[in-house]
Amino acid sequence: MSDEFDRREEGFEKRFAMSEEKRFRALARRNKALGLWAAELLGYEGEAATAHAVALVQAQVGRDDVGALAAELGAQFSRAGVDVSEHRIARRIEEATAQALEEIAAGR
Repeated sequence: MSDEFDRREEGFEKRFAMSEEKRFRALARRNKALGLWAAELLGYEGEAATAHAVALVQAQVGRDDVGALAAELGAQFSRAGVDVSEHRIARRIEEATAQALEEIAAGR
């Protein structure tokens, strides 16, 4: 009987680890997409845009605070004098999250 519980526990742990890995990958993918979107609005191109996206991903590793992410993007836009509403930022975060989850689920 103990073996059955051990196998079930191991199965739950493996599923949890896989779920967390997918979640981490989805958040990183979402943040990269948001970084590229923000870079475009800020006028960055090429390597500068990529560097901006990578910096946003790195700054958000281990964090899943959408409010802090939205505030960071809003602050970047504000410093650059780019007029982007909080609503538009929130909507873009939602869209990027959905897209990232869809891509991860599809194995891309």
